[in-house]
Amino acid sequence: MRLYIGFIAYGESTAKYLPYFLPSLRNQTFKDFKILAVDNSEEEKNGNSAYIKNNFPEIELTWAGKNLGFAKAFNLMIKEAVEAGAEYFLALNPDMVLEPEAAGKMLEVMESDEKIGAVAPKILYWDFIKNKKTGIIDSYGIFITPEHRFSDCHQGEQDKKDLIASEEVFGFTGAAVMLRLKALRDVAYDNGNYPEYFDELMFMYKEDCDLSYRLRLAGWKIIFSPNAVAYHHRSIAPVGESNWQIILNRAKKNKQVKKWAYLNHWILLVKYKNLPISWRVKSATWWYQIKSLVFVLLLEQYLLKEFIKLWSLSSEIKKRREQLKIRVGINEIEKYM
Repeated sequence: MRLYIGFIAYGESTAKYLPYFLPSLRNQTFKDFKILAVDNSEEEKNGNSAYIKNNFPEIELTWAGKNLGFAKAFNLMIKEAVEAGAEYFLALNPDMVLEPEAAGKMLEVMESDEKIGAVAPKILYWDFIKNKKTGIIDSYGIFITPEHRFSDCHQGEQDKKDLIASEEVFGFTGAAVMLRLKALRDVAYDNGNYPEYFDELMFMYKEDCDLSYRLRLAGWKIIFSPNAVAYHHRSIAPVGESNWQIILNRAKKNKQVKKWAYLNHWILLVKYKNLPISWRVKSATWWYQIKSLVFVLLLEQYLLKEFIKLWSLSSEIKKRREQLKIRVGINEIEKYM
């Protein structure tokens, strides 16, 4: 099969979505695919495994035995797809529903240009409580700022229904993306035992930004496809990009999420620290980090422990930095900032 589809299950937080998510996959007009799933639940018998076994026995479900995190679980599925000779891998969150033509439309875009490494669909907000699809944008792909902050394009705005042409974006959200496996093999980090497509130093959060960065540096295109539509139930969506709005958004997140995101953002900054970026971007990036550190010192001191973890990972980050493939001028990155 040319296309493999993969998702991660985890306890009741994902089981409640499966009766909506999996039928939307079965109803795809493009049918030539295989579905894989990794269950990160602590218990082997749970709501996810029961629903899949009883309703979608064709899905190849692997119980991990523990929570492997996003990166490692997806790497296991991508590894299987590569070994099976697939060409593409569609990574999805289970808290979403896809329109019937979504996979086919992404595949059309992917096959229009062999230099496309990833295709991001139009993701709109799904009101799961009311089981209602809305016209509010969840993601039109990922953008990057000169400060090296990453956010979903146009999130919270009304859907631009007249937008029909595909366009290049900096990156994709891991909630839904079709990936060319040739491109993933090209930018994977070889840890000596197996290739890491998503960076396994990043347990959860920012791994999609990191992979987008690596694909871009290696010369692969990332395309936003407005004709491929999916709906995502994001429980907490950030609003606005001002410093005050960023502070308000942080108040909605729990401590563990902020720990993962903070550490992973610094892993990303250290990994790409030697890029020949302009002084405009360098100064903006480090000025923002100084402001961020002041904020942490005043209000979120518990995040300071993440620097100890960052230091302990320094040799592993260096190894990843040494394997980066940089085939484009840095202006190819900065034009998205």
